[in-house]
Amino acid sequence: MFDFVRKHTKILMAVMFLLIIPAFVLVGVDGYQRMNESGAAVAKVASRSITQAQWDASHKNQVDRMRAQMPGLDAKMLESPQARYETLEQLVLEAVLEEALTDSHLNISDSRLAKELQQNPAIAALRKPDGQLDMERYRALVASQGLTPDGFEARIRHDISVRQVQGGLMGSAFAPKGVADMALNAFFERRDVQIARFKPSDFADKITLSDADMEAFYKANSALFQAPETVDLEYLVLDLAAVKKTITVAEDDLRTYFEQNAARTEAKEERRASHILINAPKDMKAAERQKAKEVAQQLLLKVTEKPDTFAATASKFSQDTGSAAKGGDLEFFGRGAMVKPFEDAVFAMRKGEISTLVESDFGYHIIKLTDIKTPPKPTFESARATLEVELKNQQAQRKFAEVAETFSNGAYEQSDTLKPLAERLKLEIKTAKGVLRNPAPGAAGVLANPKLLAAVFGPDALDKKHNTEVIETGPSELVTARVSAHTAARTLPLDEVRGQVKARLLSSRATEMAKAEGTARLAAWKASPDSATLKEAAVVSRERGQAITGTLLEGLMGADTQKLPAWVGVDLGGQGYAVARINKVLPRTEPEVAAASQERAQFAQWLASAEAQAYLELLKKRFKVQIKVPRPDSSATALANNS
Repeated sequence: MFDFVRKHTKILMAVMFLLIIPAFVLVGVDGYQRMNESGAAVAKVASRSITQAQWDASHKNQVDRMRAQMPGLDAKMLESPQARYETLEQLVLEAVLEEALTDSHLNISDSRLAKELQQNPAIAALRKPDGQLDMERYRALVASQGLTPDGFEARIRHDISVRQVQGGLMGSAFAPKGVADMALNAFFERRDVQIARFKPSDFADKITLSDADMEAFYKANSALFQAPETVDLEYLVLDLAAVKKTITVAEDDLRTYFEQNAARTEAKEERRASHILINAPKDMKAAERQKAKEVAQQLLLKVTEKPDTFAATASKFSQDTGSAAKGGDLEFFGRGAMVKPFEDAVFAMRKGEISTLVESDFGYHIIKLTDIKTPPKPTFESARATLEVELKNQQAQRKFAEVAETFSNGAYEQSDTLKPLAERLKLEIKTAKGVLRNPAPGAAGVLANPKLLAAVFGPDALDKKHNTEVIETGPSELVTARVSAHTAARTLPLDEVRGQVKARLLSSRATEMAKAEGTARLAAWKASPDSATLKEAAVVSRERGQAITGTLLEGLMGADTQKLPAWVGVDLGGQGYAVARINKVLPRTEPEVAAASQERAQFAQWLASAEAQAYLELLKKRFKVQIKVPRPDSSATALANNS
């Protein structure tokens, strides 16, 4: 084969020329570049397209940033459909602001740029004592971000412009005190109400269901009684634990590692000392500090002449209240536990020796070294177990990168089986049955990873039974899987779900009866208020700590009260119906001065945020934003599980 290529090189070059050049003419160089990307547009903003590849890359960057900031964060949360969609929305917002920036022709002056750079702490730290910017360090700083100084400054100009697009509106929002108080007083006003509730549970005993009723409900709501689509899997996990199993630490390597780390592994010497302290802090006046030194010198002379009196002298004269009561004893301590002058003196003394005056930030010390604890040096055998674990971990980290490439290539090269790859890398083929498209709430482990599940339920894995691409499911954790069986979603037979059908139909009928009864009572009581049977009056509001919340509270607070008493009916969904009579509208409880001021500030922020959001929505319409990916339904998983 290679001889043929060598002999007919010119012919082959001519053929390739004829094939490739027309293709370049038709699609261009950019077309070839786009062939390597996922060109499917997931969103459009004016003439800009956001591709699947851009979305994936942006989300990966976001996940990497979040993992770096919070290593303990559950990776599953970052890969949820909701999290991915938020990344797409952020990309759309950035594109909208870019269009607005282009449309408004904003320019940032050199003086505005200079002011921004001067306020940057990282750049301020690069200034020399004379105030001049250290250009070498500045170039190194921007180079660490993959930029030149010109590129960095262009990015800063761009960021300022984008902030101006957003900040112009946010900064101009204004809420006068009168307007804020009027809105807040209306929002937090109180209402004196009487309520009658009509609960579905009160009507359940009045309902009789026939087999025909249940069969009709079952047929009309078959989507509620489906067994979800599932797959049975074989999968391989390559992680550090798996790599460690293949590593045997050589005896020579272990001994070399022991010798290299002898200083680190051996226990540190500790010393026990007593001291007499005469306080003389750094900010003490010079004359007073000199007096303190003279007192210390007199005490030093005394204990030097009579060493046996050290403890008694410390108890009587030391101004270190913590140790004076113990005769100045500081017990055992190692290096790094004391201030440096004190430590240097102690670790230079012999046992039983009394120091000269030692000056520190606290004052003047007289030190007596009372004991030395020198632990035995660890032997190779005593440190062996710990060192073997450390060395194996290090070797596993290094080997993982090599094995990861073999793992990825093997999953692709023999795409219809995992067995050869498992045998080559000594990995266990794991199995799982009944795996769903979406992980159950609270699920953990590799089979809860959204990327892996998306690959498993992709056409290549489902239809062709190929191994999935290798998915990174965590730090130093790679997975590939293969579908061994696929069960499509199906409607469960009525006999299997008869109990569910009955419960749902009973709940539906009872809720309908509760609403019908509530609606009828509302009409009757409006016509004849004296016939109403309501509970005792209670005062409700939007203040915190209220017993009545949610839909009922909003129904009560949103009712028209121009004419009192006012009647209102509130549909509570699955909880039935409520009828209420609003007797009085009461002013809100007067807040304290500090609380009122804080509320006004919060109202101004709400107003600014609302105006900014309205402005962004206007920009989205102006630039004809299209998001072509449906918003994920956060309740879809729960609905599937409940059904």
